[in-house]
Amino acid sequence: MPGDPTTSGWLRDCVLLDPNFDPEGLRVAVVDQRVVGCAYAVRRLTPLAPGTDLEPETGWIPFFFVAPEHRGGGLGRRLVGQALAFLEEQGRTRIDFASYTPNYVLPGADQELYPDGFRLLGALGFRTLYSPVAMDRTLVGYATPDDVHELRAKRESEGYVFRSPEDGELPELIRYAADVFNPDWGEAIRHHRDPRRMIIAKRERIAGFALYGAYRGIPERFGPFGVDPELRGTGLGKILLHLTMTRMRAEGLHSSWFLWTGETSPAGHLYTRAGYEITRRFHVMRRSSERV
Repeated sequence: MPGDPTTSGWLRDCVLLDPNFDPEGLRVAVVDQRVVGCAYAVRRLTPLAPGTDLEPETGWIPFFFVAPEHRGGGLGRRLVGQALAFLEEQGRTRIDFASYTPNYVLPGADQELYPDGFRLLGALGFRTLYSPVAMDRTLVGYATPDDVHELRAKRESEGYVFRSPEDGELPELIRYAADVFNPDWGEAIRHHRDPRRMIIAKRERIAGFALYGAYRGIPERFGPFGVDPELRGTGLGKILLHLTMTRMRAEGLHSSWFLWTGETSPAGHLYTRAGYEITRRFHVMRRSSERV
């Protein structure tokens, strides 16, 4: 996976020490005492977050690879086939490629960087569910636009405040993120524990939030980020996004990036207007038993 180098520390923290890790799901090919291929399968043994179930029908293959000199002989198909067999033996009828939260490598298959892997998934019955994009924006020379200052003043005149959450507000923020958006977002906030890298919009109750540095401690990684669906169109998301970029710039960070959004979604349009550019495209893929 030359486009996505990783570290032994990442493998330790996100695979081996994952509470869902089962060594039977990690299939490794070795030739002359050298690893030449791998496929990793995982299913939930512990809930993602309080109040969620084990997703008993679903399993994941977060990654697989074959060394270039060993490709073309069916090794990749054999490894992924063994990973699929492991999950199916555990009663999993829906198997997703890559999108295993919270410890995914990539949101999905990168067809441009890994065309052979993408073709193999298709040949094994995986179909694309949707195709998110990754986006980046330089912060060099960034300054908060005047219209954002004006918009913030208008919302503040209506009673909104924009600031870091106080400790006593964190439980509310975690529940709000988990219930309105995604349990994984609530857990990202729970484990982040640095309110200085969080901004909330609030009027009586929390109406939106934006974070950075929440995933793997990478400060330039933006997100999670959300605004109450009933309040979209009010500019709260625009204010939160730019306030967060301002705070990131104040820390001396040179860029802001994230791995996952819908290109044509409201958030995708917001990012584009704020100067973000698409850097990669992914395909979230699924194999269901009725297709096998």
